[in-house]
Amino acid sequence: MGADIAFITGASGFVGSAIAREVLRAGIGVRALVRRSSPRKNLDGLDIEIVEGDMLDGAAMRQAAEGARYVFHVAADYRLWAPDPDEILRANIEGTRSVMEAARDAGAERIVYTSSVATLKLHEDGTPADESEPLSENEAIGAYKKSKVAAERLVERMVGEGLPAVIVNPSTPIGPRDVKPTPTGRIVIEAAKGRMPAYVDTGLNVVHVDDVGSGHIAALRRGRIGERYILGGENVSLADLLGRIARSVGRSPPTIRIPRQLIYPIAIGAEALARLTGKEPFVTLDGLRLAKYRMYFSSAKAERELGYRPRPVDEGIRDAIDWFRQAGMLS
Repeated sequence: MGADIAFITGASGFVGSAIAREVLRAGIGVRALVRRSSPRKNLDGLDIEIVEGDMLDGAAMRQAAEGARYVFHVAADYRLWAPDPDEILRANIEGTRSVMEAARDAGAERIVYTSSVATLKLHEDGTPADESEPLSENEAIGAYKKSKVAAERLVERMVGEGLPAVIVNPSTPIGPRDVKPTPTGRIVIEAAKGRMPAYVDTGLNVVHVDDVGSGHIAALRRGRIGERYILGGENVSLADLLGRIARSVGRSPPTIRIPRQLIYPIAIGAEALARLTGKEPFVTLDGLRLAKYRMYFSSAKAERELGYRPRPVDEGIRDAIDWFRQAGMLS
């Protein structure tokens, strides 16, 4: 299998670099798409071919995908807030179209498209959602969710036209190499520093980023074309998650529960400040709207069909904190 090449977009990112490591471990060569401006720390020491380019550049994508047996489209604009929300929509929809067309034109044998649990309907009673109920675009809250729903529907339409793609829907990843860090990584850092004394009554599904990586290989090998698979971990309340983070660094867990309504004025102020500074706000209105639901999911289908086995959330917390500490983000 040594001659096989996998073309991976977003390979320098948090999830993409975990996938790149798993692809190499599977004995497949990696050609990584990296934007000129992207930090490459996550790819240090890996035996891979790096191609500079932007996924919105169709000609560059066709060139990059040439000769690749497999394609993993992981790159996405993962922001819950942007000064111009159209940037998120354009990157996630048109970027996906460009990469899928390039993969099709290159004759890729199999494509794994990294979607998100953001494209699935949540249950109002808090029971775990699964792959059977996709969201429609008009039900999606915020530019990120809308863009991921639209991109997933686009891939499904192309599958109908013969594209050999499998869709995976990771939940909320945590773990090592979160260089940016992601919104969840920021929560881990703030909680570990003791800066989150209060919480909102919500919940989320947390998964170790390396399990998301191995889940992509399982989808490549055993996933059914056109199907979607949730790659999740453990369903935890935000209070429980913050408590586990606090205890892992010897701090007391937060005890103050704040009603969501009280945070709306803070979010409005944070977004106004963000428009002036250009820096992403820690609290967003879309994030608060989402927090109304417990974002719980079931990975039963991936476990059944792909042999997917996520590890306990505490390992993800420990690995994230160890990495943030070594990276000097917890000093």
